[in-house]
Amino acid sequence: MSTGQTTQQRIAAQANAFKVAAIQMASGPNVTGNLAEAKRLIAKAVEQGAKLVVLPEFFAIMGMEERDKLAVGEQPGLGPIQRFLGETARHYKIWLVGGSMPMATTDKDKVLNTCLVFNELGEQVARYDKIHLFNLELGNESYNESKTIEAGDHVVVVDSPFGRIGLAICYDLRFPELFRAMQDVDIIVLPSAFTATTGKMHWEILVRARAIENLCYVIAAGQGGYHVNGRETHGHSMVVDPWGRILDQLPRGSGVVCADVNPSYQKSLRQSLPALSHRVLHGC
Repeated sequence: MSTGQTTQQRIAAQANAFKVAAIQMASGPNVTGNLAEAKRLIAKAVEQGAKLVVLPEFFAIMGMEERDKLAVGEQPGLGPIQRFLGETARHYKIWLVGGSMPMATTDKDKVLNTCLVFNELGEQVARYDKIHLFNLELGNESYNESKTIEAGDHVVVVDSPFGRIGLAICYDLRFPELFRAMQDVDIIVLPSAFTATTGKMHWEILVRARAIENLCYVIAAGQGGYHVNGRETHGHSMVVDPWGRILDQLPRGSGVVCADVNPSYQKSLRQSLPALSHRVLHGC
């Protein structure tokens, strides 16, 4: 906000603001236990005034083996994970971004890595299937998501009371063209389970870059810590403003990151630095 604002203008801008939260977890193989922990943390976010809450990637299951998630893959509109998300959103009267969860496909050996969004009435209003699948061979670490996950193929943006929300999941963060295809979103949500190795060097830089280049808020909700299966995730869930400032962050462990989103501030930045309207290479 410019220092030349009047007190009345500052009060009006603050009145336009609303709170958002990113939930950080260290999920394990027990779905029931993970759902209970998610509900506890969502309740804490609501206590802090959050109206839009984002869960991390695979919040309901981080199995002992990669194939464990196949057994809990749900059909659209059916299953305990989707029921939990709808009922929790309705109970707390919040918009709930359900991190990601396994959704069944026609291939019994694969699931979709799916982010579902529920409104304050508990209605599902958006679905995004992760497009970019993670593959890493680095020292003792080896990941190949395409063995158990089927890639999505649609960019998804949902209109909400909080503005246009673009949906992405974890590895998508490395592909800026995905976010450009969202077309001037106000908020990007990014459920994640970044590895400790890649996260240490790349996570913060990439999250802040996506906020800066799109002049939007980013709510990045991560898995963070040591998991029962031996995996270590980076954590550092954060809310970043359109200027690239980290408004709140949690390095490790389960907890809640909460911050104000101020649409008036975002609008003023876009007016002062209209970079989005200066794009020349559309569609490249």
